[in-house]
Amino acid sequence: MSTELLARLQFAFTITFHYLYPPLSIGLGVLLVTIEALWLKTNNPLFHQMARFWTKVFALTFAIGVATGIVMEFEFGTNWATYSRYVGDVFGSALAAEGIFAFFLESGFLALLLFGWDKIGPKTHFLATCMVALGAHFSAIWIIVANSWMQTPAGFHIVGEGLKASAEITDFWAMVFNPSSMDRLTHTVVGAWQAGAWLMVSIGAWYLLKRQHREFARASMKVGLALSLFASVLTLETGDYSAKGVARNQPAKFAALEGLWETTPNAPLHVVGWVDGKAEATHGLALPGLLSWLAHGDTAQPVTGLREIPRDERPPVNFTFQLFHLMVGIGFAMIGLALWASWALWQKTLENSRALLWLLVISVLGPQIANQAGWWVAEVGRQPWIVYKLLRTSQGLSAVVHANQIIASMVMFTLVYLLLFAAFIFLLNEKIRHGPDAADLTPTGKLALGFKDTKGGAA
Repeated sequence: MSTELLARLQFAFTITFHYLYPPLSIGLGVLLVTIEALWLKTNNPLFHQMARFWTKVFALTFAIGVATGIVMEFEFGTNWATYSRYVGDVFGSALAAEGIFAFFLESGFLALLLFGWDKIGPKTHFLATCMVALGAHFSAIWIIVANSWMQTPAGFHIVGEGLKASAEITDFWAMVFNPSSMDRLTHTVVGAWQAGAWLMVSIGAWYLLKRQHREFARASMKVGLALSLFASVLTLETGDYSAKGVARNQPAKFAALEGLWETTPNAPLHVVGWVDGKAEATHGLALPGLLSWLAHGDTAQPVTGLREIPRDERPPVNFTFQLFHLMVGIGFAMIGLALWASWALWQKTLENSRALLWLLVISVLGPQIANQAGWWVAEVGRQPWIVYKLLRTSQGLSAVVHANQIIASMVMFTLVYLLLFAAFIFLLNEKIRHGPDAADLTPTGKLALGFKDTKGGAA
């Protein structure tokens, strides 16, 4: 393999593994805020028990996310030095903003969230929970802003020439609100909400299957399904806006999403299919006009086909096509499952439907697969550009890195990440097996101040 391909594979592996955890942290942060708000409002001790349990799960995902994210920053310098020099001013600004607005906010309140249960009052603890959740979202904002600038650069000028050229910011807010940042941010954050919500639903369904912690499980299912239903429907809306943005700003990627070769009005949208790159043809079930309507709101409007794009500027078409349709298919499946489960919960038939409960147990995989597929679509669909229309991926590689060095580090990373993943699964399984502590039904310390002993049940 070439050095470039190995460097790309290594970064793809590290970011794919890392991206398992931040969406969970973001989604669980929203759920923790919701649960603590319910506890403050109702004084129901069940919500205190839920908050204590889910905080432990949040802490686990947060810790692994931080550990796996550090590696990527080193890869920018080791494998992609030319790219780092080119975008240093842009990325430096975004990452500095993340440090100020996200890292310090999270680190300042995380200890209160994790260890302040018996030492601070409920309102102060709720504030700490809100700040940690807000910090997780701020982190997503600045990472997405930096990545979106690579997709649709704005607010900059180029200084220097050749290998010494670099992008410098001329308008900070134009860089932040570049043409794709807000569309991609909303879609990404809503996908993260789904990841956290379906994890809560999955564990709640498992307890109901095993007839364990049933009051806790019912309450967790209600809170988790409420967010999963809201987020799954909202994902459809934000995905539509994001797709329209891709059609405007990255026509090659948009054509690859649907394997569209000819520029044509009434462009078809494929439900399923297969792209034959050599023959430049796409086979499958297609709905006429729907792609034009998706892109422009008008079936008569033409959509740019891949034959209008130079061959050396086309992304891997079938790979992009299949991952996009996988993401969309899972998105619709999650909407259907959320509606079905919510109806069963409302009709009080959920606990008697073991088939549905098993589907909900494995539902935790759906958002993770869809989030990963969406991220790969965004990155692979941009190729061959590492900064769209400015810097090719092949030009961003470090001049001194060699293939054998990347292979050695990939072996090491793989072993370390396998150990981290095994540790995560083991610790999460231990927390699930242990379940919520009965003692947490009675708040102690300062949390107990003003607490009324109510006969709480499921929310």
